[in-house]
Amino acid sequence: MNKSYEVEYCNLELRFDRRQIQNLIRDLIQEGYSLYWSETEYQFLISIRTGRKLVKLRFQRMKNRYKIVGDYIIKDEKLSELIEKLINDTRGHAVVKRIKDRQIVIENIMFGEIIRLVEVSGMEHRIVYQKKPVVTIEEMIKAYQSKRAEERVPVLRYELDYELSVLHEALQNGLQEEVAASKERLVALRAEMLQLEM
Repeated sequence: MNKSYEVEYCNLELRFDRRQIQNLIRDLIQEGYSLYWSETEYQFLISIRTGRKLVKLRFQRMKNRYKIVGDYIIKDEKLSELIEKLINDTRGHAVVKRIKDRQIVIENIMFGEIIRLVEVSGMEHRIVYQKKPVVTIEEMIKAYQSKRAEERVPVLRYELDYELSVLHEALQNGLQEEVAASKERLVALRAEMLQLEM
């Protein structure tokens, strides 16, 4: 019987501040891992020795925060537990594939919580758990009866027009940071408009 242990982390979406990365380094050292780290203006890299393998965790710098990037295959149970603690602590998103004894268990995690759990054995797969939506029938009825959307749409149109004029002015003056901020606000306003008009 194959007793190998392997976990694959895909589509990781975890965001950190510097203190959380320092806490991870501290936890790794306390667990007895041999590691080193390096930093450039674009990324923070932690290289962890697990037996004969070297695992490199890459954190991309985003202003004052960091985001983990890449997919990782971990064959060390302790390291896997630390990464899962990290997913939970940062309320991150991930697809986690656990490969053990010729069986694969796939966990879809959103905001640090498992929303779907699927077991795969050979050609067969079975949904073990799927989180139910948290909207009640009463909330749906209330939403349909609400006049909020009808009142919000005209105000939202004014906000979109104003933000477009702010963007135009920033573009004319060559203010790149204001252009980026304005585009972000426009994306959020557009998304809200699309939701209200559905």
